[in-house]
Amino acid sequence: MSDTLQLACELIRRDSVTPRDQGCQELMIDRLEAIGFRVERMRFGEVDNFWARRGDAGPVFCFAGHTDVVPTGPLTQWDSPPFEPTVRNGLLYGRGAADMKASLAAFVTACERFVAKCPDHAGSIALLITSDEEGVATDGTVKVVEALAARGELIDYCIVGEPTSEQVLGDTVKNGRRGSLSGHLVVHGIQGHIAYPQLAKNPIHLIAPALAELAATEWDQGNAYFPPTSWQVSNIQAGTGATNVIPGHCDVHFNFRFSPECTAEALKERVYQILDTHGLSYELHWLLSGQPFLTPPGDLTAALGDAIHYVAGAEANLSTSGGTSDGRFIKRIARELVEFGPVNATIHKLNECVDVEAIEPLADIYALTLEKLLPAA
Repeated sequence: MSDTLQLACELIRRDSVTPRDQGCQELMIDRLEAIGFRVERMRFGEVDNFWARRGDAGPVFCFAGHTDVVPTGPLTQWDSPPFEPTVRNGLLYGRGAADMKASLAAFVTACERFVAKCPDHAGSIALLITSDEEGVATDGTVKVVEALAARGELIDYCIVGEPTSEQVLGDTVKNGRRGSLSGHLVVHGIQGHIAYPQLAKNPIHLIAPALAELAATEWDQGNAYFPPTSWQVSNIQAGTGATNVIPGHCDVHFNFRFSPECTAEALKERVYQILDTHGLSYELHWLLSGQPFLTPPGDLTAALGDAIHYVAGAEANLSTSGGTSDGRFIKRIARELVEFGPVNATIHKLNECVDVEAIEPLADIYALTLEKLLPAA
């Protein structure tokens, strides 16, 4: 069993369902301190985080990730217990195997190899690790970034270990993400008997034309890196449960995944204009959970792409698809940031797994990227 595989198994054994860490971070910290990292444990609320750094100079290269995992789902539907790492048919099974304990293990062994090879490397290596990414994400990376920003500690290059590969290791690197803006719309009508509609106002009928207009609206055309902004309804709820009652209100939950061609404020203003045009009586509550960010091709994408090609023989495609990640917080203090990790086909699913043959190359890619960006002094 390779060193990286062994560490990945040790991490999977800890049932760190968000926001619990269950000792995963201490496993990593022990290894990092042994090779000269200074570790700052940063607990906020019930969430464990740490910031580790080796070196005092720039540039600063940071690995970022999370030790928490999503719940397992029905245990009876797993072919092996989710917190007992199992290698079967060339795959390592376990909750968090792909998202993202294989990446965490590869961070550590990559740092060990790099430090052994280049003990007097240029700049600084850092790790930013949280146990609050899969949950509400309020006491994790965002709080660590706030603390680092307050003391002027910035990052030049950051790799977030999210599982970005689609078919084979190295085929996809995320160099940006869309923003996420959610809305909870409550449309007010007048409840009444369904046989006397003239005495009521049906909020479902009232909102329907506005929803059709919102669905048909072109918010922007995207750009070279981002697809057009998307508006989607996720839930509609109305009614008392009775078949003879016109409801008094209708709740609509929707979400924008938006490109940098739009701002959250501009999207809000456009929604208000459409709703007001239809003469609705409504309340609308907003939640902005992430701004869009982009790292154009540069030193980090070039170094990582070269390392992927050398180790895995793949040509990495840059992509901004998918959901949000903690990159949305880290980009505030990081000059260049990308996400890269193993194949994501089974993340959050039953029988989550990662290809055993990809685990050691992942560590090699991380280590070689370090060599390219923090060469021996």
